[in-house]
Amino acid sequence: MTSVVIVQARMGSTRLPGKVLMSLGGRTVLDHVLVRCKAVAADAVCLATSTLARDDAVAREATRLGVHVFRGDEHDVLSRYHGAARELGASEVLRVTADCPLIDPEVCAQVIARRRNAGTDYACNFSPPSFPHGLDCEAFTMETLERAQRESKTAYQREHVSVWMIESPDITKANLANPGADASCHRWTLDTPEDYRFLSQAFNAHAEALASMRWRDLLRVLPRH
Repeated sequence: MTSVVIVQARMGSTRLPGKVLMSLGGRTVLDHVLVRCKAVAADAVCLATSTLARDDAVAREATRLGVHVFRGDEHDVLSRYHGAARELGASEVLRVTADCPLIDPEVCAQVIARRRNAGTDYACNFSPPSFPHGLDCEAFTMETLERAQRESKTAYQREHVSVWMIESPDITKANLANPGADASCHRWTLDTPEDYRFLSQAFNAHAEALASMRWRDLLRVLPRH
C-alpha cells in the first residue's frame, strides 16, 4: 500500500492572501507544514498547488524542501488531489491543508491507522471535533478519491475535496477521537490576521521548540500566548 500525504496550498486565500508564505519564527508557514508532513509515516509527500503564476513561489518553496509538486486548477481542488495521487501511484491519501503550521505527524499517522484498522473508505479526526483546530486531517482510499472525482458535481464539492465522501451514505467512515479531554476549543490554524498575530507571538517566543513540539506539549505552551 502506497500512502501519500497531499498538502493543498495557494497564494489566493480570500481572508488572508499569501498566508502560506508568511514567516513564523524565520520560516514560512508552508515550510513548517511540509517538514511536519515529511515526518508522517507515509511513502511520499506532495504539494498540490495551482497553475497560476502567483503560485510559482509556492511551488518553488516546496521544491526547495524536496517535496514533489503537482499543479492543477486553482478552484477544482478535488481534481488537484486526484491528479497528484495518480501521478504518485497512491493507494491511500492523507489530506492536509497548508494553513496548519502545527499539524502533528503522530496524529496524522494515527488517522491513517484508524482508517486501515477500521477497514473504512474514509477517516478523519474532526467528526466530532476533539483535537485543537489546526490538527485536522483526512485519510481515504484511492478508490474513494476516484469515486469523488467522478461523482462530485457542485463547485463546493470540488473546492472542498471530501464533501462528497462525507455526505455519501455508502462511503464507510471512521473518526479518531482525542483520548484525553476535549481540546477542540483551541485554535491553531491560520485563516485570519488574528490567527497570524497569535501564532507569530508563539513562534517568536518559542521558535526552536515549536518547530518539532507535539500537540500535547503545545497545549501546555500555547495558552500563554
